[in-house]
Amino acid sequence: MIQADKIIKGFRVTEKAANLQVANQYTFVVAEDANAIAVSQAVEKAFSVTVERVNIINAKGKVKTSRMSRAKPGRKGKMKKAVVTLKKGDTIEMA
Repeated sequence: MIQADKIIKGFRVTEKAANLQVANQYTFVVAEDANAIAVSQAVEKAFSVTVERVNIINAKGKVKTSRMSRAKPGRKGKMKKAVVTLKKGDTIEMA
């Protein structure tokens, strides 16, 4: 049983993601252990749309240095993103 709320963590709201919506593509932050099939099933179940394709992107965490302790660099969190292409005519309301 697919639990959509465990797989899809949220929308990616960026300028590039907004430009992809014109081409009927939506960007989500997904769970680290999710694969393309699970993401496809979760989006179809959560939003009642038909998914044509899912592309998965693993974004590495960036190394950041603090101004207070330059000797100990920290690390920002990594994430997994999914770009979901929907069937022509299907849309997801983002409000």
